[in-house]
Amino acid sequence: MQSGIYVGLSSQMALEKRLDTIADNIANMNTVGFRATEVKFDQLISNIDNNLNAKVSFVSQGNDFLSTRTGELQQTNNPLDFAVKGDGWFAIDTPGGQALTRDGRFTMSETGQLLSTRGYPVLDSGGAPIQLNRTAGEPSVGTDGRIFQNGQVVGQIGLFTADVSKGYLRYDNSGIIPTAAPQPVVDNSEIGVLQGFTEQSNVNAIGEMTQMIQVNRAFESISNLLSSSENSFTDAIKTLGGSQ
Repeated sequence: MQSGIYVGLSSQMALEKRLDTIADNIANMNTVGFRATEVKFDQLISNIDNNLNAKVSFVSQGNDFLSTRTGELQQTNNPLDFAVKGDGWFAIDTPGGQALTRDGRFTMSETGQLLSTRGYPVLDSGGAPIQLNRTAGEPSVGTDGRIFQNGQVVGQIGLFTADVSKGYLRYDNSGIIPTAAPQPVVDNSEIGVLQGFTEQSNVNAIGEMTQMIQVNRAFESISNLLSSSENSFTDAIKTLGGSQ
């Protein structure tokens, strides 16, 4: 088979993966705290025939990574709404294990436990659930995450960093479970908590729609080239076969 067909197929596989990530990004353009997925493609060099010194460039299937752009901050003035300043995450205790999220729309349970929108306990820097006092009034939270009620420190919202380049799984839209263990933030002025704000999705809707159009056109173009190449290959076989 002609090497061009292999190259074209590898390109279509890469484009299909990119299209899937674009579709997921667009679907979550209004998901609070969502970070868009990007894909990095590498060039692979292969010798298609061991008897020939011919190298052919293929497109890899691509590696996912998270966009670190900060989403738009929306002020809510709700004392239980929080946004992360900088490249950090909140931690929540889920049935799938400890997950990280930038969705800081928290609530307080009847027992005073701080919960995520899905009802999962919000964790402190030590990985323990945060317990508040429902009768002590609205909590006040500093940029370092310390929680005050009636002028007393009653807990601290945990902030974490994660090396997502080593792999991660999506969890409940805006959440992730990284392969590498997340690390608590200690004495880092670039990462903090903003009370009374939420961070919106960092998806650029117009940019994603533009990329979707470009990917669809590229996929169609490669399909036409593959069809043309296959027809030429078939015609060549017929011609050579008829000459014998």
